[in-house]
Amino acid sequence: MTPYLSVVVPVYNEEGNLDNLMQRLYPALTGMKRPFEIIFTDDGSRDRSLEILKRLAKEYPEVRVIEFNGNFGQHMAIMAAFEISRGEIVVTLDADLQNPPEEIPKLVAEMENGHDVVGTIRHNRQDSVFRKSASRLVNITTRKMTGMKMTDYGCMLRAYHRNVVNNINRCHEASTFIPALAQTFASSPSEIEVAHAERSAGESKYSFYKLIRLNFDLMTGFSVVPLQLFALTGIVTALGAVAFALFLLVRRFMVGAEVEGVFTLFAILFFFIGITIFGIGIVGEYVGRIYQEVRRRPRYVVRRVYGGSDEG
Repeated sequence: MTPYLSVVVPVYNEEGNLDNLMQRLYPALTGMKRPFEIIFTDDGSRDRSLEILKRLAKEYPEVRVIEFNGNFGQHMAIMAAFEISRGEIVVTLDADLQNPPEEIPKLVAEMENGHDVVGTIRHNRQDSVFRKSASRLVNITTRKMTGMKMTDYGCMLRAYHRNVVNNINRCHEASTFIPALAQTFASSPSEIEVAHAERSAGESKYSFYKLIRLNFDLMTGFSVVPLQLFALTGIVTALGAVAFALFLLVRRFMVGAEVEGVFTLFAILFFFIGITIFGIGIVGEYVGRIYQEVRRRPRYVVRRVYGGSDEG
């Protein structure tokens, strides 16, 4: 029977959460009285996650497991699951149980109201002050840069219609951010609030550095605003430099030669150098993305699929 709902779960070193996740996810889906499938992608886990997932694939006929040949990242793990998903509605869910599986029926109900993408906003978010502040900054910056109207970019509990998933599958970018990519194909997006809980086991896979990298991918993958802002900064800086040069010229004729302002000049010089280096970094981000694309290397490598008719 073709599933009506596909639930996609990327997994990386989540051995402490997988059994608890399944004990809550399976009843939540069976209670909906609709055919469903659950697709786990093991993203090169170094703990017992794959072993547990293979056991789940044997115990539950609705479960399929994709085994990656290494660590390719959360979004590539979701993309691989999208490729083999069959449901009319596809829901993405993290394995850490911070977003309760019991919230999935709410997303499906919102989809059935005529929306093709349903995003979520974490209510009473159970994270550290630092992570919440960093996330808020990323959300604001990304909205300004991309023009996309998403409240919470970091929450991966989301639902997508089959048409949107099919369009995502046609994209072959070396790096991407799925919620933003889906937003570009959505004709009737929506957002709802969902519960949020503390991580019950393990630790977050997104370090501060990875969060910064993700934000750069978001900005450079979906907007050229950073380049435009830097070009505008360059124009303003050039005009300011010309005005300052004229000021120094007039001052020399009026006051005469002086060296008292040499440290001020050094400070201004270092400021301009800092702007230049920052701009080179932005341009480098775009060049790096082009470099990744022209190499045409596989975005991920699937070693094996367990469960269902694909097991072999």
